[in-house]
Amino acid sequence: MKKISHLLIGAFAFAAVSFAQASTLVINSDQADPAPKKAFQEVIQKFEAENPDIKVKYNLYDKEGYKTAIRNWLATSPPDVVFWYAGNRMKTFVDRGMFEDVSDIWKKEDLKKLMPSATAAMTIKGKQYGIPYTYYQWGLYYRKDIFAKLDLKVPKTWDEFLAVNAKLKANGVTPITIGTKYLWPAAGWFDYLDLRVNGLKFHMDLMDGKVAYTDPRVRKVFQYWDELVKPGYFLKNHASYSWQEAQPFLYNGKAAMYLIGNFITPNFPKELDGKIGFFQFPIINSKVPVAEDAPMDTVHIPTRAKNKKDARKFLAFMARADNQTLVNAALLQIPTNIDAHAPDNVFLNDGVKMLKAASGTSQFYDRDTSPTMAREGMKGFQEFMVKPDRLDAILKRLEGVRKRSFDVK
Repeated sequence: MKKISHLLIGAFAFAAVSFAQASTLVINSDQADPAPKKAFQEVIQKFEAENPDIKVKYNLYDKEGYKTAIRNWLATSPPDVVFWYAGNRMKTFVDRGMFEDVSDIWKKEDLKKLMPSATAAMTIKGKQYGIPYTYYQWGLYYRKDIFAKLDLKVPKTWDEFLAVNAKLKANGVTPITIGTKYLWPAAGWFDYLDLRVNGLKFHMDLMDGKVAYTDPRVRKVFQYWDELVKPGYFLKNHASYSWQEAQPFLYNGKAAMYLIGNFITPNFPKELDGKIGFFQFPIINSKVPVAEDAPMDTVHIPTRAKNKKDARKFLAFMARADNQTLVNAALLQIPTNIDAHAPDNVFLNDGVKMLKAASGTSQFYDRDTSPTMAREGMKGFQEFMVKPDRLDAILKRLEGVRKRSFDVK
């Protein structure tokens, strides 16, 4: 009996020690759309299976609410890991001392070698502050069957693009669907027009506050945009739709094209298999090197996180090729780890080919410029799409914001 008692006491003691050793890792994420939600459920399960002493508390938020909430968490009581974005979005928190330096993970895992295309976007003053796990192309998704019915070819130049828009509208089809309720889809149009008219260096100088919004080269961007706005080529009442709410117009054939990121592709209805294609944003000036928007999604450790030890384990886990392959298979996006495999998908194959040929990439308007400039800039873009005659006032207002945001005298 004594022996059994000792065994029971020993078992309870072992269980108590095991329980004491178990730790909780709190992760806050904005990956709430169906495909990423499912993908990260698998990732979390795999991480817990590999680390039985770690229990993950995974908190999921919608993207728009998350953008506001993260600022509060980081300043008050942050989780151990946050999902976020590369570029200026990351830099904003780094500059405020809110993101942990994780250069040790980059060095240990040899990530500069494994993530050459991502290194610059994750580096500030020689140090790395997060782990990128995916990036994706932007471009125009279109209804191949509608194009075929109207004998339209994929436009490669701006003039060809205008001709396609005109013929679609003449045949009762809205040429371009878009939802600007949350502003950022309009920024995709500004980015691409600026990249095609003025090039990547000019675009990044503008993002960094080095160019005035009243500069004639910026005005020229809006002149091209006006060639789509004035004839009514965009979806009517687009300011009342989110980007998700603008999708059905493409799917039901009421609209023919959508400028958006590849994150849209998991949402395509099965009945449209083979009926949706992808093409690169048309060339406007053939002398301007062809750059693309290719936003990168990331994970970070808040500086005030309680469980940084396990957070580092999770970031190293997210950097691994096998896990990036798993995540991107569900997201239908491109892994940042060169040893990972992008899914064999018609849209991704086009995207990988396009990005490899690009002269350079930008992140995205609201990720490349300061938060204040991004917010006011995107409001201005939406306003221009609704009231193009207000352009002078919009540019003057944005120039005032630029001067305040970047402390320009």
